[in-house]
Formats: sequence, C-alpha cells, structure tokens
Amino acid sequence: MAKEDYYELLGVEKSATAEELKKAYRKKAVQFHPDKNPGNKEAEEMFKKVSHAYEVLTDADTRAAYDRYGPAAFEGGGGAPAGPRGAGGGFHDPFDIFREVFGQQGGRGGGIFEEMFSGGGGEGGRDGADLRYDLELTLEEAARGMEKEISFRKNMTCERCTGTGAEPGTKRVTCPTCRGAGQIRRSGGIITFTQTCPTCGGAGTKIERPCSGCRGEGRVPKSTKLNVRIPPGVDTGSRLRSAGNGEAGLAGGQAGDLYIVLTVKEHELFERQGEDLFCEIPIKFTLAALGGPIEVPTLSGKASLKIPPATQSGTTFRLRGKGIPSLRGGAQGDQLVRVQVEVPTALSADQRRILEEFARVSGDANEPTSRSFFEKAKKFF
Repeated sequence: MAKEDYYELLGVEKSATAEELKKAYRKKAVQFHPDKNPGNKEAEEMFKKVSHAYEVLTDADTRAAYDRYGPAAFEGGGGAPAGPRGAGGGFHDPFDIFREVFGQQGGRGGGIFEEMFSGGGGEGGRDGADLRYDLELTLEEAARGMEKEISFRKNMTCERCTGTGAEPGTKRVTCPTCRGAGQIRRSGGIITFTQTCPTCGGAGTKIERPCSGCRGEGRVPKSTKLNVRIPPGVDTGSRLRSAGNGEAGLAGGQAGDLYIVLTVKEHELFERQGEDLFCEIPIKFTLAALGGPIEVPTLSGKASLKIPPATQSGTTFRLRGKGIPSLRGGAQGDQLVRVQVEVPTALSADQRRILEEFARVSGDANEPTSRSFFEKAKKFF
C-alpha cells in the first residue's frame, strides 16, 4: 500500500474515536466505491487505500503498532507486531469492510447501497436494489382506499441475454486472474491479505463476449407501470411494500422490493386528527337560538345534524362513524363538527326594530348575555 498517512487518508485527527473513524470511512468509501466510479482506476485505488487505512486503525492492536512505527509496521523487517488480523490470515477484502461498516449482515437487505454490495463471490448472483416511490393522495382517496397506477424507471432483466450479461451463443469462462477463486492474495511484508479479484469482481468467472443489448450488465433501465392497492385509512408516512418489484438481480439474484411511501394532502375543509375528522361550520344566530336541523358535509356526502335550541358558538357535535377507517381493523373514527354562530353584518329597518324589541322584552339590552359572566364581573365595578 502507499505510504500516505492513514489518518490523513480518512480525514480525521489522530485522536479520532472509533465512531469518528467509521463515519469518515463511510464518506470516503461511498465517494471512491468502484460501482460509483466505473472504469476509474484512481478511484478504485483510493477505495483500497482508505479501506486498508480503516482496517488498520479500527483494530486497537494494529492501530497502536501504526502509531508507533507508521506504515513500516506492516512491511517486512520492521520488527513491529502485525496484529491479530494480520497474523491470522491477513486483512479482509476491502468490500468486506465496506459491508461491515454499512451494516450488511448477509442476505438481501433494503439499504440505499444494497445494489453496490449485495451478493458475494461465486456464481450465486447479486440481489437487486430496493426502490422507493413517493405517492401523494387526497384525503378522500386515503379514507376510502383505491387502486392507483404508478409509473417509474428501474433496472430490468435484459431480454436479449436473460440477465446473464453474455451475448447469446457465448458463455462465461473461468477468470484468468483468480482462476475461479474470486479473490487474489497479496503479500505486504509479514502480512498477507486478500482482496476481490479486480477482473471478475469476485464472481470467479468472466463473460466471454458481453451482451450487445446491456453491454454485459445483465440489466437495462426501462419504464414500467404497476397497479398499487391503497388500503382504506392510510396516512402520511404510511409505507406499502410490493415484493419483487424493485430492481432486477444479477446472474439469477433475487429482485429487490418496491416501497411506496404515502403523503396525504391537506384538505380545504377537514382536518384529520388520527382516525377522527374535524371541521367548523357557520350557522345563523336565529338557528342557534331556536334550534333546528342542518346538513353538514362529510367525506361520504351530506349528513343531517340537529342543532338544539340555545346552542352557543363554539359548541362541538359528534357524528359517529363519519371519520377515517382504522387500518388495524377497529371501529371507524368520528367527525367532530364545531359550530360558529354568525352575527349579521347589516340589518334592515324591520330586522333592527324586531331585534330591539327582543332585547327590550328579554331585559338584556344593556347587560351581558350570560348571567354567570355578569356575576363574575361584579368585582371589577
């Protein structure tokens, strides 16, 4: 490996903690990963260097040896200890470190870097990446549920080569560099370490002649459509999983999943509170005083609401079962209706005369409407 300072390679101080080393390596590994820099030999070399630096500094023994002797600790004749991993068969493949830092534990996961390192050596293939699709719904659509067609682009299996990456009529051959092992061993003084074969990428085989349809990738980007069933009662943040509708795998690998993340738009009339709906409606002051039936809007149409006599502004009524269905199968929510009493902004001569007569008969022309309020206000006079 090159003689660069390992701490400088990772962009950290010598006092960096294990967590700071991991964060720094995450950033560098993503920046220089070969899948993000295809054909860039400099980036590939930097990926190996930062992986080697992280491998050394993340182990307490090899870090202590490096801090004392520098890179000479891992070269012949240095007289310094090689550390437990160096003595036990060499450093890991840089891709193994990448998987370890990003939390890959084998099998197919669902992270953003899934396509970079899913699968391993041999011919078992690589699993496809999971995809995310953001879908916006109206409140009515979220409440009643529906089927919706979505369109998106993804990597799909190449029809010409059926995903093998090889031109029809040709086959895969044993990799001449690693002779089918998928890895190559290198010696760095007293330390021997392995790395993924740069020729075959760890597969142990290589394509004799790349497919002209996908240039050996085995997949091609295409637009596709999918019918998605939205269950009643979803809300913003709800996530639907469509198994196998992510990106196609490589060389027989399993296809990824598609995750549809939902957002429910704000409604101009209703406010959602869990599974209940809330709205405010204006009523005339004569209806509030005398009482009577009115029609109020709901998500499923109009409903009748009986206003009792002497209803005060701000009173809230409950319409049972007019809210949002429960995703968990429970009872449907309710609709809460708060009434606001409207006072006329202009009166005709007859209306004013009648109201003045009403005030005189009621004896409330010059005092507050609520007697209880009047009693409480006595102490201020």
